[in-house]
Amino acid sequence: MTFVTMAYIVILNPLILGGFSADQATLDVEGGWLENAQVSAATGLTAGVMTILFGLVARLPFGIAAGLGINSFLAVSVVGQVTWPEAMGLVVINGLIIVLLATTGLRTLIFNAVPHQLKTAITVGIGLFIAFIGLVDAGFVRQTDSPSSPLQLGTAGSITTLPTVVFLIGLVVIGVLMARKVKGALLIGMVVTTVIAVIAEAIFKLGPAFQNPQGWSLNAPVIPSALFSLPDFGLVGSFNFGAFERIGALSAAMIVFTLVFTNFFDAMGTMTGLAKGAGLADDRGNFPRLKSALIIEGVGAVAGGATSSSSNTVYIDSAAGIGEGARTGFASVITGVLFLVSMFLTPLTQIVPLEVAAAALVIVGALMVSQIKDVDWSEFSIALPVFLTVVVMPLTYSIANGIGAGFISWVIVRSLSGKAREISPLLWVVALGFLVYFTRGPIEALIG
Repeated sequence: MTFVTMAYIVILNPLILGGFSADQATLDVEGGWLENAQVSAATGLTAGVMTILFGLVARLPFGIAAGLGINSFLAVSVVGQVTWPEAMGLVVINGLIIVLLATTGLRTLIFNAVPHQLKTAITVGIGLFIAFIGLVDAGFVRQTDSPSSPLQLGTAGSITTLPTVVFLIGLVVIGVLMARKVKGALLIGMVVTTVIAVIAEAIFKLGPAFQNPQGWSLNAPVIPSALFSLPDFGLVGSFNFGAFERIGALSAAMIVFTLVFTNFFDAMGTMTGLAKGAGLADDRGNFPRLKSALIIEGVGAVAGGATSSSSNTVYIDSAAGIGEGARTGFASVITGVLFLVSMFLTPLTQIVPLEVAAAALVIVGALMVSQIKDVDWSEFSIALPVFLTVVVMPLTYSIANGIGAGFISWVIVRSLSGKAREISPLLWVVALGFLVYFTRGPIEALIG
């Protein structure tokens, strides 16, 4: 189940980082680009190896793959200043720093310093976030051109596309199966909905949305004529550290700082939410083999940069597998093996449309949000930071932003409410770091 909900990254990551030709790709500062098939192979390879390693070492049911936040950041904000190999070199440095923080125990100390109320807020915020992602991926919620009303239901306030209808069918099918406590509800619902999607595409021939506005968000659910393809590993090892010379040490350091903060706290929040959802966390949100999990996740960032697939991190989509009962590293090993197999069966991974996976994400999001009952809403110095954590995540499309808003408001409101002695010094340090993170734009402008 985890692989089914994560498999889209093998298709989506090349669309963000790569292209089929120079005029259909994200070009770097020198006009260089990453070839689509090579990015796909690197994405499957890195996700497979790292997820297997995570399952064997951390023995937790979390999948690892290229993080969507960081790959978009690289494509939009970084490669306009440096080349793709130089950008991936910065990702490698980011990963090495994270591994160092995890190995020395500092990352674990920071994790343990977070109050359990904030950890619960992180779980709830992630639940809303992935549900929102599902609604957007399905076309149920769409962006508008109006600044006064940036989001709307469907198109012009109506459900007008067949893929969105398929999403709604999937949502109802899975929801009813879950309500009736049917074992394997998520998997059964996704299989049924995928069959419906394949039949609908065969009849109406909608195609993907970039060819037809009424089409499927990412990939059309078509049974491929050929199932087998050989992977191209030409991008493996294609990175260097020339960014420091090209744009200067300070500018390069600010990019690394942004990568580290995003990587560090996105992973922390995701692991917290997944562990609580799996019933593996204690009352304070801590879970077994935390240090091992944090180290392997950092190695994933290094591996992602070294293979040009972008920083690899723990995936919130793992919640789908957890929802089906995954509790050990065996689930991760199976997921990793399927990622490796997917390198040779790339056409097969495109059968399940994004709208079907989106229905599963909304269901899992609802399950995670239910933990909001554990928050003490009677104490406003707790309620406000929790509220900000929960709402900022989906509204800014960033787990790290939500955590930052929660941390900063927690130390300010709690300390000015006479609770300063209850706040860990590490939390103050991290909150200060988030202030720098949130103001990095002016800081970058100041240092030129």
